[in-house]
Amino acid sequence: MKTRLLALVVVLFWSTGTALGWGQLGHRVVGEVAWKHLTPKAQKRVASVLGDESLALSSTWMDFIKSNPEKKHMDAWHYCTVCNGCSYADSMRPKEGDIIGTLERLLVELETKKFTDGDEKQALRMLVHLVGDLHQPLHVGQPGDRGGNDFKVKWFGQSTNLHTVWDTHLIDDYGLSYTELANAVDRYGADTVRQWQATTVRDWALESRVLRETLYPTEDKTSLSYRYSYDYLDDAHLRLAQAGIRLAGLLNRIYG
Repeated sequence: MKTRLLALVVVLFWSTGTALGWGQLGHRVVGEVAWKHLTPKAQKRVASVLGDESLALSSTWMDFIKSNPEKKHMDAWHYCTVCNGCSYADSMRPKEGDIIGTLERLLVELETKKFTDGDEKQALRMLVHLVGDLHQPLHVGQPGDRGGNDFKVKWFGQSTNLHTVWDTHLIDDYGLSYTELANAVDRYGADTVRQWQATTVRDWALESRVLRETLYPTEDKTSLSYRYSYDYLDDAHLRLAQAGIRLAGLLNRIYG
């Protein structure tokens, strides 16, 4: 009973916050990087599913429909909660579902073409978005602060929270378009690409949890600016590249 109650509290903490994952720029970077790593066959088949919508543009659909009450059940699918030093296997899994369970389900559905929520286009849009979300370290959140939404900071003097810094400020302030940023972060060789694509959804979650444990500033140093950007911008760019390349690996397996 206590575990169920705590799981419900965690869901409420997150769902009433602004847990959007990467902002529009970050998600589009993930989609753009993925598209460049697809085989020609996979590109053709993905395009046939999405129609006139590119992978980059489809990546923000799950955030766009958050205002639709018919899609409210998807709110909890953007994140999971894992305590410091813990594994996902040992963590609470709310009945509403979470990002890892949803991704694992989507992969099966896209391969079998048996969909439990919407059609193939919706499932593909969700996969693109959630692979991006899982690589944003605060989407593998610690209990009690809604993925950093409740951890208040200042960013160059403006009041915000740590989640928003990672969603948008770190990468938006770099000043590039999503195509420019995709080209900038997509700089890894074939061996690295193969290594990244050989990992699993749960491996990606563990990476995010480990990174998350390093990125909270101390309470006396919550006024963030150039130093924080210097310390973590490379990590943010790495996670975008990994998300795009790993998404391509999944899509090549399904469609290629």
